[in-house]
Amino acid sequence: MSEATRIDGKAFAADLRAEIGRKVAVLKEKHGLTPGLSVVLVGEDPASEVYVRNKGKATLEAGMKSDTYTMPEDSSHDDVMAKVEELNADPSVHGILVQLPLPDQVDSDAIINAINPDKDVDGFHTLNVGRLNSGQDAMVPCTPVGCMVMLKEVIGDLTGKQAIVVGRSNIVGKPMAALLLKEHCTVTIAHSRTKDLPAECRRADIVIAAVGRAKMVKGDWIKPGAVVIDVGINRIEDASTKSGTRLVGDVDYDDAAKVAGAITPVPGGVGPMTIACLLKNTVTAACRQAGVPEPE
Repeated sequence: MSEATRIDGKAFAADLRAEIGRKVAVLKEKHGLTPGLSVVLVGEDPASEVYVRNKGKATLEAGMKSDTYTMPEDSSHDDVMAKVEELNADPSVHGILVQLPLPDQVDSDAIINAINPDKDVDGFHTLNVGRLNSGQDAMVPCTPVGCMVMLKEVIGDLTGKQAIVVGRSNIVGKPMAALLLKEHCTVTIAHSRTKDLPAECRRADIVIAAVGRAKMVKGDWIKPGAVVIDVGINRIEDASTKSGTRLVGDVDYDDAAKVAGAITPVPGGVGPMTIACLLKNTVTAACRQAGVPEPE
């Protein structure tokens, strides 16, 4: 069997961001509407700072309004809550994202659920979780949305496909399963207590790996021709690199690529789609709040 098709997340993300830019231009011209995204960053976590900076840059490049509010590491819970309430009340802000993790003194769940659900572009609010799982229009977490965009492009109609989601987090695993169900897949959610996980994976036409363990999913876990979406980002030691480390996914790429029909790499797979889908969610949120149709 020939090696799996490499699913290029960077190319998908570039196409999606260009499409979003066109939609924003239409909204500005026809409705005088500029979608606005506000990000709240508490503390000075280097990884979070880079991620937030990239989000801001991508938002501006798409023609949208972008604001980042950086708050000190010792900000109180009430301070962060006050900022969220201020953004909820601002009609020029259509999307609010509070960068996680938050410092220990701040109650993350309370902050997320204080965001206006219609502005919750991360899709973490309890109301959006309920909407998604009951089949209503919801803001959906960005990473699962990105995975679904790539799956539908690679496979087409997902009806009747056997899918397994390895991982049951609220951010990826559970919403991913809900999206797959919405597309009429037969879905298995696997986790640390699943018996004979390799056998469960071998039954699947679609494997979503989102468990946070480097190279856990091996080639002999994969059904020949299956599509593998690797959400994991793990840093491992590698003496051959300048930094002494490198990024790998939850799937042993080299091993799985010998069996799968198509597979996402790490890096360059799911990651670029996450920010593109954040922009997508912000446009959707702006249209819903303004009561205007989203441009085709």
